[in-house]
Amino acid sequence: MNAQERILARIREALTVPAPMPGSHGHGHDQGRVEAPAPVFSFKGRPVHVARAWLPPGGTTLEEQLTRFSAASAELKTDFRCVASEAEAHEQLRGIADSEGWKRVASHHSALTDAATTALGRPTLFTDGGYVPDDLEACEAGITTCDVLVAQTGSLVVNSRTSGGRALSVLPPHHVVLARRDQLVCDLTAAFQRLEELHGWNWPSMISLVTGPSRTGDIERILVLGAHGPKKLTVLIW
Repeated sequence: MNAQERILARIREALTVPAPMPGSHGHGHDQGRVEAPAPVFSFKGRPVHVARAWLPPGGTTLEEQLTRFSAASAELKTDFRCVASEAEAHEQLRGIADSEGWKRVASHHSALTDAATTALGRPTLFTDGGYVPDDLEACEAGITTCDVLVAQTGSLVVNSRTSGGRALSVLPPHHVVLARRDQLVCDLTAAFQRLEELHGWNWPSMISLVTGPSRTGDIERILVLGAHGPKKLTVLIW
């Protein structure tokens, strides 16, 4: 028997052993089995397969969701700041800019970002009307809005249409996100439902889930931040 035949024989042998059902956590094939939840026809008549029994809780109230998002952010090394007002968010932003010595930032036009960049008082590159990539990369921070924040995973959802294009949340070394509390939802299912409410069938060309600053652990399992994108992520919500 050659090497190829041995590999195929082992695969055939492995296929005869039943795998544990999701949710059993490996405790035998029958013990602890969790049946997949039935489809729930709760959004525009289309089935939504809810896997909430297997995923971290997102919270049922706003306070629970804020607590969960804060805990997830701490694990992800996201700087999450829940403030009382937009004015306090601007004060926090100025403090971050002063401490890191920002000379120029990048942003896009929206009600939240226009007010924040005006209050910040730094030269601002707006990406809505086109820009030179080298100029964007030279900015110390990219300030954007988002579509939705996900309490369950500590993620936020940005897209090319409402977050200043594809590169604004990627090239500057510090990504700052401005959001309101009513943009926070419990889990990923609710997030995609919110996206469909916002965009209908006219989806943006790019949608990205940002879960903490960019990172890699490929080399000797040592966590390195800023590997493929921003080294820092700050979320300001009020």
